[in-house]
Amino acid sequence: MSDQTARLIEQVNAAIADGQKLNITGAGSKAFMGRETDTRHAAVLDLKDHTGVVNYQPVELVLTVRAGTPLDEIDAVLAEHNQMLSFEPPRYAAGATIGGTLACNQSGPGRPWTSSVRDQVLGIKLINGKAEHLRFGGQVMKNVAGYDASRLQAGAMGTLGAITEVSLKVLPRPAATTTLTQAMPLADAIPFMNQRAAQPKPLSGACWLDGSLYLRLSGAASAVDATAHQWQQQGAQVLDADSSARFWQQLRDHQLDFFAGDAPLWRFSVGPTEPNPDLSGPWLIDWAGAQRWYRGDEAMSDMERLATRAGGQVSQFRGGDRHGDVMHHQPAALRQLQQRLKHAFDPNALFNPGRLYSWM
Repeated sequence: MSDQTARLIEQVNAAIADGQKLNITGAGSKAFMGRETDTRHAAVLDLKDHTGVVNYQPVELVLTVRAGTPLDEIDAVLAEHNQMLSFEPPRYAAGATIGGTLACNQSGPGRPWTSSVRDQVLGIKLINGKAEHLRFGGQVMKNVAGYDASRLQAGAMGTLGAITEVSLKVLPRPAATTTLTQAMPLADAIPFMNQRAAQPKPLSGACWLDGSLYLRLSGAASAVDATAHQWQQQGAQVLDADSSARFWQQLRDHQLDFFAGDAPLWRFSVGPTEPNPDLSGPWLIDWAGAQRWYRGDEAMSDMERLATRAGGQVSQFRGGDRHGDVMHHQPAALRQLQQRLKHAFDPNALFNPGRLYSWM
């Protein structure tokens, strides 16, 4: 447990004076994300030792931690009070931190039902490009007046500043969890998942992979058991508890066989009821159809066209040539707005230049 705020501010001040760029890092579990940029002349602003729980109020369901705090440590603290981070943050490698999770806007399989990391953030502290240590939002669950700058950090990949502290909502762990599975072709799985999601049932995960549909139920034991019994009568089978926990953990952390290999991994964020894009490679469908993973060597322009047709966006999540833009093309008006935000937070363009977009 260590507060490194003074050191971090001192390093940002030195970078301003020297005209040096800063590459924000933590545990490095998400270093593969974003564009590949030339960091040879950038200094490393390392937050992995900036750790510790600042404040935890189990009765109020709120937690404040320093940005370098590992997710596993947070889970251990919350487990003592039978609570959890509801957005199921992925661990792509050991030591994954809460700051990197927010900066990269990463949420797990329960995203459509238990919301995202962005939605659970109450407030943050941030070192901006003027070496000012700023607080946005708060540490309690209440409406925020004015601009919610805390949530701007979700997906900014550190381009707006160095997050030093995060305040979050937490939730009680569900009393019961069960997974049902059944064989189903992809074309049938997407409408079927949406049909299930529209029912007043305790659904907390819906995924299709390799011809099998997986539906997770979480909540009160009576509701979970009743729904599982009803769906078994309609052809589903219940997975044993160990297999269930292992599947959703491996899906969350990209440890399933689908995610192995060198082929580029594409993430489609599209309308959940849309037909699947016409591509011949392997697919994994998550979030009841709203998040779709594809593996294959394709052109970014072709993938963007397919994503737009399906009412969403695409990103080259992992692998392939990452020197060009790997995020979906932004319209001119949105690009201008993002550039203005960048200048307001980081007027000297110190932090992670080009990591998110080539024009930032």
